[in-house]
Amino acid sequence: MDIYRSARFGVWLVAAAWAPLAALAQTPAELRNDANTPGDVLTYGMGQSLQRHTPLTQITPANAQRLVPVWNLSLDNSANASTQPLVIDGTMYVATHSHTVAIDAVTGRQKWKVPIELPADINGYLCCGIHSRGLAALNGVLYRTTLDAHVMALSMADGKMLWKVKAADYKQGYSMTHAPLIAGDTLITGISGGEYGVRGFLDGWDLKTGAKKWHRWTTATAGEKGAETWKPGMADTGGGPTWLTGSYDPELDLVYWGTGNGGPWNPAARGGDSLYICSVLALRPSTGEVVWHYQFSPGDPFDYDGTNELVLAEVPMGGKPTKVLMQANRNGFFYVIDRTTGKLLKADPFARKITWATGIDLATGRPIDTPSTAALRKTEEQTDFMDVWPSAFGGKNWMPMSYDPGRQLAFFNTINLGMKVKYVKQTRPGGPNWWLGLELGGFPAPEDGMRGALVAWDPATGKKVWEVPSKAPNWSGVLSTGGGVVFTGTQTGAFKAYDAKTGKEVWSFQTGSGISGLPIAWERNGRQYITVTSGAATVYAALAGDPELANIPAGSSVWTFALTP
Repeated sequence: MDIYRSARFGVWLVAAAWAPLAALAQTPAELRNDANTPGDVLTYGMGQSLQRHTPLTQITPANAQRLVPVWNLSLDNSANASTQPLVIDGTMYVATHSHTVAIDAVTGRQKWKVPIELPADINGYLCCGIHSRGLAALNGVLYRTTLDAHVMALSMADGKMLWKVKAADYKQGYSMTHAPLIAGDTLITGISGGEYGVRGFLDGWDLKTGAKKWHRWTTATAGEKGAETWKPGMADTGGGPTWLTGSYDPELDLVYWGTGNGGPWNPAARGGDSLYICSVLALRPSTGEVVWHYQFSPGDPFDYDGTNELVLAEVPMGGKPTKVLMQANRNGFFYVIDRTTGKLLKADPFARKITWATGIDLATGRPIDTPSTAALRKTEEQTDFMDVWPSAFGGKNWMPMSYDPGRQLAFFNTINLGMKVKYVKQTRPGGPNWWLGLELGGFPAPEDGMRGALVAWDPATGKKVWEVPSKAPNWSGVLSTGGGVVFTGTQTGAFKAYDAKTGKEVWSFQTGSGISGLPIAWERNGRQYITVTSGAATVYAALAGDPELANIPAGSSVWTFALTP
């Protein structure tokens, strides 16, 4: 290919490459309407609101037992397959850490596979996992991020690179695993690396050239609003990573993006609330201007992050339909926020056990600390381990929920673990080393051995409708359907379907490896399909000591299911 480097933009461009095929054209209007057009899956989240719901009704609780595999395709690696495919004009597109793959969606035949060129030493610098969560697409072009912190545009027709730009230096601890977000005429990306003491940020890129339009840091340093919430100099390495994809409301023209933990985890080392870690930022996509913010876990003593998916919906609050943003936060509380103003409307506990706070004050928006939490915020070094619930894995981790707008219910996978932690003084080590400022003494499990559950939740009332406990927590995304079926996967390899009304299991299929993928639904020629990636290599499995996961084989692949005729 005729590739040259643009001195002006600092990106790699392919000469005369910007000529996407008309047959592959997607428009911004089609992206906005993705949730209502089930023939294709054009966006990460099956819609810019991240609801992960399909209106398709062909599969129901009554006939789900007739689901069978239509095809299976190996992804030829043993990394974590925590990705969501796109389906466009009969072709499925899948991102892994090492390749971008195009597949005939109906037959499962691979159409093209293009490698990602990564540095030979990349594994020595990665903070938190080897995987890619997905893609963005517009006008015949695929957009993705890479482990070495680059952003790429690829031709949808053949996978050839159109441009490539460096977002950060991976040797400083930065990486990228998330799907980009297209909002208007801007491509938005975040960054990973919070455990290495990086400084989080968001970038806005020109879709056609890769030129940087704006850059937004997520920690407030000297001279910036919020700088007083940090000890001097700490915000420069203060974390706030932006490692999961945000959502977009085109009517309000606001992007909602979550920020992660502080660096180090030790809150007394950072001081104060440490803005804007563990927050949601509402931004203008064209400029990166922050219109409002809300901080879920001020100071973040326990790695609770705020990066979990930010789902947009209209929910009856006080009997009035309200444009809201919802998040089941790692700290154990389910938040409902007015997405126009940033006002907190509800914050209810969903985790089975919460010991760090007794609740959330709706007037101030702040958590009500327990005495032990209040004390550790002021003490940089402890002599004894404290028992904290939820653990750093959270009451819920990154695996995204679904929201059924007809039933007005959210469905998500929870975690039920504690952690023993003791805060210590630690100088930032530099290089590829964790900077936590603490010692971990293990992850105690509940007495009944149920470390997780699939939960149905009513955001309007803040109440659990049903739950299905499990010995090992599920690490897969959730999909809900107009037919009343909820799909998710287990870390032991079972892809399962449940009745959305009751939580009764109605179907299960063993995929051969743990599932951390994000299921999607789509339709072709009158037939409804369900697709999920299998292949789990999670941080949880490596650190939690879960006996249920002792003999689960690795190996990533794509599975597609449909009803027998």
